[in-house]
Amino acid sequence: MSLSQVHGVVLSGVSGAMVRVEVDISDGLPSVGVVGLPDASVTESRWRARCAIDSVGGRWPNRRITVSLSPAEVRKQGAGLDLPIAVGVLAADGQLPGADLRDITFIGELGLDGQVRPTRGALAGALAARSAGIARIVVPTTTAREMSRITGIRVIVADHLAHVVAVLTGECPESELQPAAPVGGESGPRGEPPDLRDVRGHAHARLALEVAAAGGHHLALVGAPGVGKTVLAERLPGLLPDLDDDAALEVAAIHGVTSAPRPADEYQRPPMRSPHHSASASALLGSVHGARVIPGAATLAHRGVLFLDEAPEFARPALEGLRQPLESGWIWLGRSGWSGRLPASFQLVVAANPCPCGRRVGSGSECSCSPTSVRRYASRLSGPFMDRVDIRLPLSRPSDADLLNVEAAESSDRVRDRVVLARERSATRFAGLPWRINAAIPAGELRRTWWPDPSGAEILRTLDRRATNLRGPDRVLRVAWSLADLAGRSRPAADDIAAALGLRGESTAWAP
Repeated sequence: MSLSQVHGVVLSGVSGAMVRVEVDISDGLPSVGVVGLPDASVTESRWRARCAIDSVGGRWPNRRITVSLSPAEVRKQGAGLDLPIAVGVLAADGQLPGADLRDITFIGELGLDGQVRPTRGALAGALAARSAGIARIVVPTTTAREMSRITGIRVIVADHLAHVVAVLTGECPESELQPAAPVGGESGPRGEPPDLRDVRGHAHARLALEVAAAGGHHLALVGAPGVGKTVLAERLPGLLPDLDDDAALEVAAIHGVTSAPRPADEYQRPPMRSPHHSASASALLGSVHGARVIPGAATLAHRGVLFLDEAPEFARPALEGLRQPLESGWIWLGRSGWSGRLPASFQLVVAANPCPCGRRVGSGSECSCSPTSVRRYASRLSGPFMDRVDIRLPLSRPSDADLLNVEAAESSDRVRDRVVLARERSATRFAGLPWRINAAIPAGELRRTWWPDPSGAEILRTLDRRATNLRGPDRVLRVAWSLADLAGRSRPAADDIAAALGLRGESTAWAP
């Protein structure tokens, strides 16, 4: 009996999971069995591996072959185990003399001619291998470029099984890919994002965007059609700082699971997702097909912005399903094929009209909606959902003077510079703690440690006595901290609490 062990990876949700591929070759009738909860694509790997081995001049053992995928209770899917299964068979049959397979992971699909092809979620698998302490990883060229951004692991390029065999037997030196540009730096030209200088007027809304970017706060914009809600929301990602290396790799791994990943030179910028209002709860929150997890818009917006335009038109289950991730940053999916959580730490921006016809502004004389229809329209965004939105801003038409002013307003770059400084102040304040932005401070810690100065505390105590909703004062204090960070103050003052109250707005903008 001959036995070999090879490392591989599979997808679990949007993360990689290590798999130990054990191959046993023993006497008996020639057969190949794959055990350990493989799906159809994994079970078929034995035939692709056999043809690939034959094509490179190897010998397929004419004996009883058992392939065990451990841990056995984890479902295995995808063709990424083709390469480790083929290497395991060759090692168990003694065709890889002197090969050291203990600290190397193989990721790749095999063609019948021995070609090594890319697989879905390879970057997530590489991150899992690094976390497991693996020193080297073998992947095809098409996926190796972005993996070379991962520090702490050596990426070996191999586009053919024959090359893999030559490297393992020492006949050919390891072909290591040169590191790509750092994830957090410029790696190529990218399209210009919408700039805040194009927005005329809306001084209060511009301040709200800056505060939301500085503290990671959720934002709601309510106004008539054409007033500028979408224009403002689309400029929020341009105010956010670039992602650090770890966050950019996390975003890249998530998008690598989808069928249309982002270009490699865009991973350092926070993503933005703007699903259509007809999107289902599954499209927004994620779904499971068999054992395959399809991340929703909320997960694809992780570390970035999720923009819901015409928010009252979304299905109620889709909106209510966002209540938990708005606070926890995770979406829990429990299905028969897979159960687990998906990352969903995003900034939410909702935009809505004041009524179904959209003309209920000012005196409301042009509005044709009945009070009942207005209340029904407003109820589509429930109180508990809107209560989790820190900044709620009604928008009105800019004045004629603002519209006629042709002088360029402040650009996104200048505002982003202030946002970066504010986030640096909050990160320094929260050093050694598990959060970095004001919106993430737990309520208990907020009250115990991060209290405003005496003048601001008096206003907050008055708000506590009058508030029926205990979540509201906490969110006001979080926004006040962001205002203080932008102003360079060590603690929020009375002016910061008052400004935060103004940005918090009323509980609903549709009340007749």
